[in-house]
This record gives sequence, structure tokens and C-alpha cells, in this order.
Amino acid sequence: MRTRESAVKAAVDKHGKERKNLLPILQEVKRFKNYLTRGDISDIAAEMNLSSAYVYGVASFYHFLDLEERGQNIIWICKTISCYMKGSKDILQALEEALKIKVGETTSDGKFTLLQTNCIGWCHKGPAMLINDEPYTELTPDKVLDIIDSYYKKL
Repeated sequence: MRTRESAVKAAVDKHGKERKNLLPILQEVKRFKNYLTRGDISDIAAEMNLSSAYVYGVASFYHFLDLEERGQNIIWICKTISCYMKGSKDILQALEEALKIKVGETTSDGKFTLLQTNCIGWCHKGPAMLINDEPYTELTPDKVLDIIDSYYKKL
């Protein structure tokens, strides 16, 4: 079984100890369990000869580098005005009803966390969402339910 320490060491060995490689290292370690702990930050700092404060500053700047426990699948709903005008409110409501959670919460089975963000880069095809790193565009409430069902079938 892979440990946090081995995930950190593997990421640093893969990318190198230079400061410029911090972001890909943080991303890789985050993928290990879908969020970064204080221990991860300390271990990365020690491996890269950086201060923990610096590593934390970088990690906390980017919303996709979660510093608190999240579900197995993280759903990001775009909340820009263009997606809102195309129906993102209905998409969010459909997700909240289907998953029985509100924005910022994780399902009781730990499978999904529902979050909002300012832009995911797909507003021209909104409403849009990301599940992990996979974009879904031109959403409807029915399409969202089908997408969630497909994830439950894969789990």
C-alpha cells in the first residue's frame, strides 16, 4: 500500500527538487487522496528544502489544491455570469437534489464533493462543470443526472 511519504518522495523524484517544480508536485501528491494535509505540506517542504510556510502559501493560493478532505470525485460548477445566464442555477439544483448535499458538502458515502468556482474555462459552452479533471458542457438537468449515474456505475 502506498503511503503519503512514498507519494511525496515519488513526486519529488519524478519532478525534481527545484522550486519551479512545486506546483506539479503538489498536484501529484493531491491526487493520492484528493486533498493535501499539513503532513503532506511539511513532507514536501522537507524534501524540496523549502519552508513549510512557502509550500502552504502556494498550495492555499490555488482552489484546486484542496487543503481539506474531499470526496472521491470533486464536482466544480462554474458560477460565472455567462454560465448563470445559460442555466447553471438549474444544474446546481439538480446536483444538490440528486446527491442530497449542498455546495461545499460531501456525500455521506464519500463519493462526491460539490463546489463552485468562478471559471473553469468553458463558459462559451455553458453551463459547464468539471468532475475531477473532466469537463462537461452544454449541461441540462437531465444530462447532469445521466453523468452522475455513469460515475456511480464506475465506482
